[in-house]
Amino acid sequence: MAADQLLFTYGTLQQSEVQLDTFGRLPLAEADALPGYRVSYAEIDDPRVVEVSGLAVHPIVTATGDPRDKVTGSVLLISDDELEAADEYEVALYVRTAATLSSGRTAWVYVSVR
Repeated sequence: MAADQLLFTYGTLQQSEVQLDTFGRLPLAEADALPGYRVSYAEIDDPRVVEVSGLAVHPIVTATGDPRDKVTGSVLLISDDELEAADEYEVALYVRTAATLSSGRTAWVYVSVR
């Protein structure tokens, strides 16, 4: 299992309990930021996600295009299988897309479908 995918996390996927449940391990994580996005919050109605995260309201990001907006978080180094597991964890309010981080790296990030 080659860990060659970068996933930018800014919410519950940063929690060790969520990582252990989703990936079965704690992936290598490095601090980074996502420019041109803003955080808001969404109510989660998936009981399993609420149980694992311990939260019924999760952060969600939306692109603003304004370089002054920035979301801080962590980049996880994960495998293709772990990326699929993250897709299963995230609810229908989120879609996975590639984005350029402040470090210049490109990573997957879950953003608002709206």
